[in-house]
Amino acid sequence: MGLDLVEVSPDSNPPVCRILNFGKYKYKQNKKTHKKTHAVQLKEIRVRPKIGEHDLQTKVKQARKFVERSDRVLVNMMFRGREMRHKEVAQDVFDVFTKALEDIAKVETLSKSKGRSVSIILSPIK
Repeated sequence: MGLDLVEVSPDSNPPVCRILNFGKYKYKQNKKTHKKTHAVQLKEIRVRPKIGEHDLQTKVKQARKFVERSDRVLVNMMFRGREMRHKEVAQDVFDVFTKALEDIAKVETLSKSKGRSVSIILSPIK
């Protein structure tokens, strides 16, 4: 039948044995001791310079959810056309993010300009 005779409790009187599939038994024992770990990911949130207040608060709420799950958050602001001349708008939006999440996150990297986008990375406070 493909089953094994396994001595479960050798110290008891009389010793206890079971007939079971030993490979399956070892797999379940290993599964019990194995801890599940959460791999830290980098989640990206994209915003635009002309974002509305309510939309910004929705993005902040989403970022809070990511940070509470111990993920790092990349806030990326993309510019088009003449918006490139007003990069100070990005700093205002990033300030909203950092102030709203200062209790659970810290700024890992300050704003970096890369082509037509500016970004910061927020990481959870341990």
